[in-house]
Amino acid sequence: MEPGSRWRPVVALWKRWPILVAINDNERQDLQVLLERLQQEHRDLDAAITALQGSPGADLLQVQRLKKRKLSLKDRIGYIEDQLTPDIIA
Repeated sequence: MEPGSRWRPVVALWKRWPILVAINDNERQDLQVLLERLQQEHRDLDAAITALQGSPGADLLQVQRLKKRKLSLKDRIGYIEDQLTPDIIA
């Protein structure tokens, strides 16, 4: 295992159980950049939803689609944060 790496779960397609593989520093940096981009997109969607809800005659279907996209981003952000955070065994 390389210095600066940690174990991360990867789901085996044939068993659907996590397998531990190492994350190296380059992968960690790539994940951090992706995380920042997704967080920015999440904030932008929040601002767009607020603006649409505040305007008269807002398209409710569009608002619902944006909320669904925002929730999907939140799930991806949580997954990436879990990848970057070391596991703590209690």
